Amino acid sequence: MAIRTGEPAGRLARLRRTSGNVAVVAVAPYLFIKVLWAFGLFVPTEEMGGADWRAANAATAVLAAVGIVLALAFSRPWGERLPAWLVALPVWVGTGLLVPMLLLAPVLGPAAMNRDQDAGAPDFWIYEQILVMISLVGAGVGLPLALLGYARARWPEALGGPLDRGEPAGSSRALQATAARLLAVGCVLLGAVKVYWAAGGTLGIDPDRLDGRDIWWHLLTLSTGVWALAGAWGLVVLATRRGTRWFLPPMGAAWISSGMLFSYSVYNLLTLTDMQQPAPEHPLAAAATREAGAVLGVLMGMVVLLVLHDRRRAPGGDGGTSAPERVRVG
Repeated sequence: MAIRTGEPAGRLARLRRTSGNVAVVAVAPYLFIKVLWAFGLFVPTEEMGGADWRAANAATAVLAAVGIVLALAFSRPWGERLPAWLVALPVWVGTGLLVPMLLLAPVLGPAAMNRDQDAGAPDFWIYEQILVMISLVGAGVGLPLALLGYARARWPEALGGPLDRGEPAGSSRALQATAARLLAVGCVLLGAVKVYWAAGGTLGIDPDRLDGRDIWWHLLTLSTGVWALAGAWGLVVLATRRGTRWFLPPMGAAWISSGMLFSYSVYNLLTLTDMQQPAPEHPLAAAATREAGAVLGVLMGMVVLLVLHDRRRAPGGDGGTSAPERVRVG
């Protein structure tokens, strides 16, 4: 009986190409708008023409350009020859930014447009917002799918198979388990605070800014809390090798959660300007949760890397050998 191994590989190659192209086309309008805003053109309000806002838009324009390069790398043969860290770092940050936002986009998009209209933004701002939302959704769908095909070709051990593949010589499992449990405590505390605030709790909220808790703030706060809790679960399961049979669910939870906690903390720090509407949280509470998220995200990412390193060297892993069905994208 003949076994046709080329057909799945061909489907995977087409998935990579198509998803990468979708991401490039989707991100292009976002990059264009952000470049215009960075130069102070077509800004919807006078305050967004200030130096701080323009710097923030320039930073996000750079992120958009990186996203386009990544989409091309995921869908082209030369992408598999890039150094692993050069791919993994922006992917970690990008998935942390995009995946949570993609889940909230159907609600946050209209809410943001209504809020800006109430604030007196001009009509053309609505069309810019629509383009931005289309870009974010397209990137949030296209980039992860292209990454899925890319990772299956380059790092198959990072996506599939059973949770426990055995321990290699010199395994750091004891260190992983200890670090994961400590970090999980921090994630649970941060998640509980965020969920408490999202549910209407006022401890740690500035009494003079209670009216600033709009639907945008509530959903983003709840999203951070939920992802922090999901990351705590995923990290402990990965490090202890207990809790589920399969590797992908806890890996996805820990990867997205760590990237989300880090990237949103850094983004909030970059957009912390005097011109912006003050956050409802008390400044000390906002700073504490923001810094905690950044530190937890980085340390969680380090534990995930330790897990992946041991998994690749494990008796049931690939041991660094190339897969016979490695996909090449033409």
